[in-house]
Amino acid sequence: MNHFLWVEKYRPKDIDSCVLPERIQQTFHDIVKAGQIPNMILTGSAGSGKTTVARALCNEMNLDMLFINASDESGIDVLRTKIRNFASTVSISGGNKVVILDEADYLNPSSTQPALRGFMEEFAANCRFILTCNFKNRIIEPLHSRCTVIDFRILSSEKVSVASKFSQRVKTILDGEGIEYSEKVLADLIIKNFPDFRKTLNELQRYSVGGKIDVGVLSADANVSIKALAKALKAKSFTDIRKWVIENSDKDTTHVFRSIYDGLQDHLTPDSIPQAVLIIAEYQYKAAFVADQEVNLAACCISLAADCTFK
Repeated sequence: MNHFLWVEKYRPKDIDSCVLPERIQQTFHDIVKAGQIPNMILTGSAGSGKTTVARALCNEMNLDMLFINASDESGIDVLRTKIRNFASTVSISGGNKVVILDEADYLNPSSTQPALRGFMEEFAANCRFILTCNFKNRIIEPLHSRCTVIDFRILSSEKVSVASKFSQRVKTILDGEGIEYSEKVLADLIIKNFPDFRKTLNELQRYSVGGKIDVGVLSADANVSIKALAKALKAKSFTDIRKWVIENSDKDTTHVFRSIYDGLQDHLTPDSIPQAVLIIAEYQYKAAFVADQEVNLAACCISLAADCTFK
């Protein structure tokens, strides 16, 4: 199958090819070596490789796989139809079948998740379940107790080696696609999005349309003006706050919240900084599932204006 998207075209097919910290990679090597896959919950930030690892594991162990995007199919009918039909039949290859429930934190915690607990027991002899999620606290405890939980969080001591490994992978992709690139710009993009590898690759593909990735692409992602925001917040001017939000609403929300966190402290009185951090963290968390990012960002700014004191 030909893939236009790089994230699919270059998706690793085995565990060795996955960009992971050594300790996490070794865990999956041990599973492959044992020849038995347990029920698992793979948790971590977006783009850190959870889905890729789940697919690579099934591919390397030659297991029949059913992939379900739980954010689209979160109701109990998915269990009663798709999963039951798949799990109740014997694998042609003779091994366990595997159901991958991607973004399982979107499964209904009142109906689908409790029912899934029963499915894990009912089909234990024939089928295994891999759940991927960004927020493991949204998965009910009975599922945690039935699964091996593997956290894809990258420790501070591992960031340099993992970023270096991903950088080499990206260079191989760009060379294969015949794209010229500046190593400094490449490093800046990786650092900006780390550890969201998927987003980095998508951005690189978008920037590569012109056949070259150099300092020119950085102008497409201009710095967030914190000075202008601080002035609007200090004046408690809703008109200026909304104008700032609109000007920055097309930028990546993670980058915007990080910029506010990094830059706003210079404009706050010392006793207001802790409250500002709590407000930023709250709305950054909400950004993962709100319907309107502009409204969420505006609400964050209004909270900062109301609860913080500016110099």
